[in-house]
Amino acid sequence: MSDPISATGRRKTSSARVTLTPGTGKITINKRPFEEYFGNISLQNQVLHPFHVANAVNQWDVSINAKGGGVNGQIGAIQLGISRALLSMNEDLREDFRAESLLTRDARKKERKKAGQPGARKRFQFSKR
Repeated sequence: MSDPISATGRRKTSSARVTLTPGTGKITINKRPFEEYFGNISLQNQVLHPFHVANAVNQWDVSINAKGGGVNGQIGAIQLGISRALLSMNEDLREDFRAESLLTRDARKKERKKAGQPGARKRFQFSKR
């Protein structure tokens, strides 16, 4: 039971490799404490959300390698990675995670800018005369 559990989560351009080991609830993100990495309490709660749903708070030490994207993208990737890792331990959590949309890979990404336009969808101003 002491084997570490690994999973990967992705969101937008972010990816997070999550490793769970039985422990006391210590979370490190890119070799930094997660309280330092995400200074805002609401962001920290989003990271801990899968543990609250699984009733597994302070039972696992979590090591996360997050790269790419911004804060919200990384949080989405971390949530998905933690959820997948916990699910590989206990398949009974699937319905609870589904109800909270924690197992869905959000595939939305920024649309690329098109040629002849100032942005992805916006057009240059049209002048009739």
